[in-house]
Amino acid sequence: MTAPHDRPTAAELIESVREWLERDVAPSVDGRLSFHTRVAMNSLDIVLRELAAGNDMTQRHEDVLASLGVSTDAELSAKIRSGELDGSLAHVLNSLAPVIEDKVRVANPKYL
Repeated sequence: MTAPHDRPTAAELIESVREWLERDVAPSVDGRLSFHTRVAMNSLDIVLRELAAGNDMTQRHEDVLASLGVSTDAELSAKIRSGELDGSLAHVLNSLAPVIEDKVRVANPKYL
């Protein structure tokens, strides 16, 4: 669905820039600019994966945080650091596993 902005979609625009970098820019540069071109291409790949994931990952993350009695990652980190969750670390880790997998799936799915 493309509404309300019609085509090209945000994903299509990003993909076209990524393809241009790969096809036209990357082969004609070297050194530092080559490295930065690759970083840009990888960044665009991450954005495309995040767009493709939609809101499912965001909702899952929020649901897991809520199930652990917190609303933000910072709040969860503070509880872990303070030792407040020491008695339920296995539950915390099991709850966070799908969220961590989601993050890796977006950042670099080669590691899954």
